[in-house]
Amino acid sequence: MKQLERHALHIHSGDIAVESHKPIMTLLGSCISVCLFDPQLKMAGMNHFMLPNFGARAGQDVESLHSGMASMELLVNALLKQGAKKGRLQAKAFGGGNLVPSSGKKTIGETNIEFTHQWLSAEGIPLLASDLGGNCARKIVLNPTSGEVLCRQIQPQQSQKQQLIQEEENYKTQLIQSLNHRKIDYW
Repeated sequence: MKQLERHALHIHSGDIAVESHKPIMTLLGSCISVCLFDPQLKMAGMNHFMLPNFGARAGQDVESLHSGMASMELLVNALLKQGAKKGRLQAKAFGGGNLVPSSGKKTIGETNIEFTHQWLSAEGIPLLASDLGGNCARKIVLNPTSGEVLCRQIQPQQSQKQQLIQEEENYKTQLIQSLNHRKIDYW
């Protein structure tokens, strides 16, 4: 895994990447990454999203890039533009960890996992492998030539865990505030 990591393209929340040679890597907490692979073209892509849907249309604004709905659409479209066929796509999904303590309600990770399963099922894309849920973070590296995804579960030290939790909470608050302050033009 270390060899692939050294050469990998790193993506973050809101990003997608499509590659035919260079590995793609990300670090996940409650976020999800879906890796899509076209075995005939030996090409793959990865996304990294925070929440299923912000109610924005794909590509319209920054917040939409962090939503699962927009991220999945953008990833599939990027693969199709490179010659992939939707009927050949195979999926692997990772993340959805429960790093933020929950008060009995559904966690962000659980919501993301549910969305991922529903979206892939609705689009007819088979989910071949996954490592979802639990109480850990994950580092994943996608090899686009084989579709293989290496996943390392990370049990962060208490200080790192608190930092990850705080970063996710701050980011979530920032996105919600930006949605609440959108300017709407009426005709």
